[in-house]
Amino acid sequence: MMNSAELDMVPAWSGSAAAATAPADGLPARVPAARPHRRRWLALGLLAVWGPGLVVMLADTDAGSLITAAQSGAQWGYRMVLPQLVLVPILFAVQEMTVRLGIVTGKGHGALIRERFGRNWALISAGTLFVSGVGALLTEFAGIAGVGQLFGIPKGITVPVAAAFLIGIAMTGSYRRTERIGIALGLAELVLIPAMLIAHPSLHAIGHDVGNIPLGSSNYVFLLAANVGAVIMPWMIFYQQSAVVDKGLRADQLRSERRDTAVGALLTQMIMIAVVILFAATVGLRHHAVALNTVGQMSAALQPFLGGPGARVLLGAAMLGAALVAALVASLAGAWGMAEVFGWKHSLNARPARGTARFYVAYGLAHVIGAIVVLASFDLVSLVVDVEVMNALLLPIVLGFLLALEAKALPSRYRMHGAYRWVVTGLCLVVIGFGLFMIPAAL
Repeated sequence: MMNSAELDMVPAWSGSAAAATAPADGLPARVPAARPHRRRWLALGLLAVWGPGLVVMLADTDAGSLITAAQSGAQWGYRMVLPQLVLVPILFAVQEMTVRLGIVTGKGHGALIRERFGRNWALISAGTLFVSGVGALLTEFAGIAGVGQLFGIPKGITVPVAAAFLIGIAMTGSYRRTERIGIALGLAELVLIPAMLIAHPSLHAIGHDVGNIPLGSSNYVFLLAANVGAVIMPWMIFYQQSAVVDKGLRADQLRSERRDTAVGALLTQMIMIAVVILFAATVGLRHHAVALNTVGQMSAALQPFLGGPGARVLLGAAMLGAALVAALVASLAGAWGMAEVFGWKHSLNARPARGTARFYVAYGLAHVIGAIVVLASFDLVSLVVDVEVMNALLLPIVLGFLLALEAKALPSRYRMHGAYRWVVTGLCLVVIGFGLFMIPAAL
């Protein structure tokens, strides 16, 4: 049994161990009684956090996010560090809601919208997922092409090979295997942290710029919108909710999955901050307001500080890992979301067969189309910033649905209560308002 100290740590919305065993109207029968021995966090160590939250957060720091952060550091120095820190609790709060919705209801995001609001609203939600997912795939494949060109490999080889690799991962018949591969790919992004240290950033300059936020500059605000869109993406919500369902997580594992999400949120923002500081301490210091138009130009800009081979290897490894894990997650989110809205059978734990054909075709087709478009032509940085701003503009729809589902689809004891509810709702409304505010500027 949990002692009194442990019970005091259980948030009001999550329910205690005793509450989890009590019957409640609206709680699916699939949710079993809590098992305290599964909460041995210290015994499980880091393995307890390896799951949907970690992989979706590593995917969050995708090729587009890295390029947006690099542009922020190069053009505005350390002035984008504070917004990255502010986004940590917002990112956690948004994804934590998807965890509760998925584990308690046993349904994905698209399925819940269809059930609670009808097919037409579900189609609108699927439309936001489609737009953001396609944009993400284009930027990931463009990033992969750029990495290949760093080492003299034409995109006609790197992009098709990457697409075939990603399609093959999902065909293994195991969600857990797919998740582990995604995490392994995403961890390559951690090389950016030592790269930041090698650049020897000035602590005095960081302290000065952190409090100097030029909100009066339209260029800064536009890039700030891109950073918001680079951190909170519509396909992340669809992915994590479907992932906890496909993984078979139970109500007694809510606390562990929240830790998973919290660690992932901190990790992804550490990477974003590392990129901002890396480019602020190098390119931004020597070449103020420089534009970085390709991955090659980003690498070339770092070479005087990291050396030619060092810049190519560090940037290439981070960009490739980020692009691959994000392409995997975004395409799975799209396939899961479409399957939920249209009622197709879908699970990574089932190999391709007649019953799951439409789900796997949607997943594979997304990669094929994305690869073809990128092979035809791409302007990476312009495409990336536009896609991230578009994500920010879609957030009012996505977060509006998420808040409504949290209030309607969950039993009372699993909803937010008290101060936590007001804080999270307020944070989401601020992001929604920011998205609405940016619509005239973007147009």
